[in-house]
Amino acid sequence: MKKLFLGGALVVFALLAFSGTATFAIGVDDERLKDPAAEARAQTLMKQLRCLVCQNQSIVDSNADLARDLRMIVRERVMAGDTDAEIIAFMTSRYGDWVLLKPPLKEETLALWFLPVGFLLLGGILVILYLRRTPRTPDVTPLSPEEQERLARLLPKEETGSEETGPEETKQGERP
Repeated sequence: MKKLFLGGALVVFALLAFSGTATFAIGVDDERLKDPAAEARAQTLMKQLRCLVCQNQSIVDSNADLARDLRMIVRERVMAGDTDAEIIAFMTSRYGDWVLLKPPLKEETLALWFLPVGFLLLGGILVILYLRRTPRTPDVTPLSPEEQERLARLLPKEETGSEETGPEETKQGERP
């Protein structure tokens, strides 16, 4: 009973400990814009921008200092009256196309778009070549006369009625 209580207490403690860290992991900014429409527009823009530290998160989802700075820049540009295209152009001129979560398809970003597909195709080709090289039937050596005699002794003989019965003449349910 004491072990069960300790195990339950440990589970409750772990849940409380991890739920607290999950609460603090949410990227909440104190410096939100007072205009709800402008804040919503800024949030939409921030969801399109990559955190340069985390690399696979938007700056909305990241708690990195650089992401916080980028969120501040976006909010400043929104309040300055810049259009969405101007804000995106400003960020890409400063940080390159890498800052965009969905980079545009152009000569400089072809590798970003097609290398994953190329690696997938290359992997598929390598798997096919490997499967073609491996033999489909294993090398089987015939049994020696001693092994054949031993096998005949170990396996029970089937009672089919006559020794000349072929597979077509066997009763239903019996092995040929």
